[in-house]
Amino acid sequence: MHPWIKYFLFQIPGWFIAAMVLFFVARWQWLPNWLAVLCFSGWVLKDLLLYSFLRRAYEPGVTGSARLIGARGIAHGDLAPHGYIRVRGELWRAVLNHPDGMVRSGTEVEIVSAHRMEVFVRRID
Repeated sequence: MHPWIKYFLFQIPGWFIAAMVLFFVARWQWLPNWLAVLCFSGWVLKDLLLYSFLRRAYEPGVTGSARLIGARGIAHGDLAPHGYIRVRGELWRAVLNHPDGMVRSGTEVEIVSAHRMEVFVRRID
């Protein structure tokens, strides 16, 4: 789905609420009709102008552990082949790429892939 369609769909409830509030305010004659229409138009225009600033939030992208691919970390305990590494101040469950190998605690490793909350690493020589 295109980012602008997602953005538009998320704006519809806000537009509906704003239209209802302005409708009742105009109906109770606290606000002239022309001013209510102008306020609603301004609300919609504001959302359309903000799209250029918020577009990146609606674009699909790499999230979670996949963002760590290529990052380097330090083994937090021995990896034989499972263990933990510290990357960017966070502790991640790690699996050594070569199941028959071992990495000692304090050794620098690089993340080569990720799946859910687990990262796969290789030793940096």
